[in-house]
Amino acid sequence: MGWFLSYKAAVDPSHCDALGHMNVSRYFAACSDAGFALQGEFGLTARDMREGRRMSFAVVHADSDFRSEVHAGETIFMESGIAAIGGKSMTFRHRLFRADGRQICFETRFRCALMNLVTRKSEPVPDDIRAAAQAVFVGDD
Repeated sequence: MGWFLSYKAAVDPSHCDALGHMNVSRYFAACSDAGFALQGEFGLTARDMREGRRMSFAVVHADSDFRSEVHAGETIFMESGIAAIGGKSMTFRHRLFRADGRQICFETRFRCALMNLVTRKSEPVPDDIRAAAQAVFVGDD
């Protein structure tokens, strides 16, 4: 499967800052939503996080590139995938595009630790999540 459509929205004027483009905080809010959608793709649903296994990936490092301004009224979408799978972590990749999909406006890599939501400590990625994450594996080109 590879890249997964993880987020789509129209940029609201309230998402823009004094410079006239979408504020950096909104890029990361979109990444947060996309990250939860991506986790759902490999079995970590919001319900499982709250009532089931009580685990979720948490960002521990981000490396981002802002490539093109995004303005109010534009429709944007994000696709996400997994760049690397470690013992207790995964690297999530997110790419933001305008609706026409021709140009990446923003991209980021989030290294995420799998956190036990009860103990608040990292733990090994279970085999079922590791296997399911392969469906959205995109590597790190």
